[in-house]
Amino acid sequence: MTAAPISLRQRTAQLAHVTGRTVPARILPTLATFILFLVLFGAGSARFEGFASGQVVANLFIDNAFLIVLAVGMTFVILTGGIDLSVGAVVALSTMVTAALLQAGWSAPVVVLLVLAMGSTFGLLMGLVIHYFEIQPFIVTLAGMFLARGLCFVVGVESVPIKDPSFRDLATAAIPLPGGVSITWSVIMALVVVAVGAWVLHRTRFGRTAYAIGGSESSAMLMGLSVAKVKVGVYVVSGLCSAIAGLLFSLYMLSGYGLHAVGMELDAIAAVVIGGTLLAGGVGYVAGSVLGVMVLGVIQTLISFQGTLSSWWTKIAIGTLLLMFIVMQRIIVRRQP
Repeated sequence: MTAAPISLRQRTAQLAHVTGRTVPARILPTLATFILFLVLFGAGSARFEGFASGQVVANLFIDNAFLIVLAVGMTFVILTGGIDLSVGAVVALSTMVTAALLQAGWSAPVVVLLVLAMGSTFGLLMGLVIHYFEIQPFIVTLAGMFLARGLCFVVGVESVPIKDPSFRDLATAAIPLPGGVSITWSVIMALVVVAVGAWVLHRTRFGRTAYAIGGSESSAMLMGLSVAKVKVGVYVVSGLCSAIAGLLFSLYMLSGYGLHAVGMELDAIAAVVIGGTLLAGGVGYVAGSVLGVMVLGVIQTLISFQGTLSSWWTKIAIGTLLLMFIVMQRIIVRRQP
């Protein structure tokens, strides 16, 4: 016998009860992530000379623009209580298709449109299978991950360099900001995706339905919401974001390769969970996921400044933080009135 599902409003009320209503409960996990980011950045600033600079902050966005986009798409999926393990493989497939088509002489705008259509279609097919065949998202997207990764090596087994002038110009162009800080166009594109994602989630019927499905799918159906359309739609959004992330990763690496973005799906999930989105669905923000990416980025930067630690310490730190946030979520949910 399973427990009756609870609505988003009930869950929010439970969180508010736990926190004594001093802070709106729904933003508490995101606030905790923001404080964690400030603590880590403050520790780095106190420990290392030159850490507290505008360019270091800008580099967090430059080096993680693709992961920010990926986290936005993953936020949509997790808010409905789903998961998408295929995003890293779709990123790799997008880089491979982009590089191969550009090498074959296709124009850059056509390649971009094809890659975006490919990612969206991939997400659509997985969403249809998940909803209409009632198969667990974990299984379907795991199959999608293997399929996309395998297709990479159908395109080619070697790394394919990108020599298209428009891509290289876009990849190397710097946008100057006040204070001697500069960013890349990838950062602008990622921030546009974040703004659009936040608007869709909070200002459209599609976004509100995604929250409702995560709170209680059966209640959402009883209210007459478009559950099927939105459940499939969030995987289309995730696939589209994966394709955009793949294009940004192509700009970052200037190559396509089947072994690009190995494990990136786990980084995206970790960023979303650390950013305060409940794995059970119904609670979370795009802004929190961006903060989650920033926390992962600042950990990597701390290890780079330290200089003697292996990059694997990044994984250890991320694993520890992820476990802490999941336990925190579980404690909050269990402390119900």
